[in-house]
Amino acid sequence: MRYPTKSRDEIDQAIDQWVICHKNAERNRAILRRAMFDGISQERIAEEFGLTPRQVQNIIYKTQEMLFRHL
Repeated sequence: MRYPTKSRDEIDQAIDQWVICHKNAERNRAILRRAMFDGISQERIAEEFGLTPRQVQNIIYKTQEMLFRHL
């Protein structure tokens, strides 16, 4: 996926502002940051957060959609 042409700080602030999906917002923000900024694989993120790779894939997709709508 191609990321918007914004600075890391702008994207990080937007994550806090716009990634507000339901009760797991903090976890989902952390997952998105790990994927976008740290380049960690979905499998590794899944291990870190006790999720399946498919769950992580869905979280990343949904949170990126929310974020990119506002950038």
